[in-house]
Amino acid sequence: MQEIIIKAKELAVGEIIKFGIPKMDHFVLANEKGQELAAALGADKDIVSLGTILMDLKIGQCLKENRLAEHVKESSSAAQEFLKQFNLDEEILKKVIACIDSHHGVSSYYCLEAEICANADCYRFLSPAGFFHGLLIFGNRYSGLNEALSNLEYKVEEKYKILSLDVCKRELEEYYNDFKKLIAAAKKA
Repeated sequence: MQEIIIKAKELAVGEIIKFGIPKMDHFVLANEKGQELAAALGADKDIVSLGTILMDLKIGQCLKENRLAEHVKESSSAAQEFLKQFNLDEEILKKVIACIDSHHGVSSYYCLEAEICANADCYRFLSPAGFFHGLLIFGNRYSGLNEALSNLEYKVEEKYKILSLDVCKRELEEYYNDFKKLIAAAKKA
């Protein structure tokens, strides 16, 4: 499994280098948080690792092609194609794909690993490091501060609604409230 994880990282990092999205800091943050949550909750760390590595595999390409809304579907398809070369157990493959397909939240997760990936993805905008990296991302993408803040606020709200694990809610709720206040204050300035 470690060989598959290494090759998946190479593939994902290649996409990041090619398209510049997601930022490497966000990529690493979600993967590390996923591993931490998997260890704490007794989930399969390898499945979570593959899920967090591959969940945004095609986000850069989709953003460049003005098809951001399709990045989950495109990432899932590309990951399935990539994973065909390995003789993965069918259930493991289903769980990895569920991690990708549901990383923007669903009403019922296929497995704990998928729920962990969705929650780990939220740290990209709800943790202090993730939030400020997000501000840098949107600051470079949009021409004015208010536009960047509005887009950052949208991501903060989107990710907060996805949180489903109590441990993540407890850890991130205070930050969420602080970020909302900071954004509102900055917009008034």
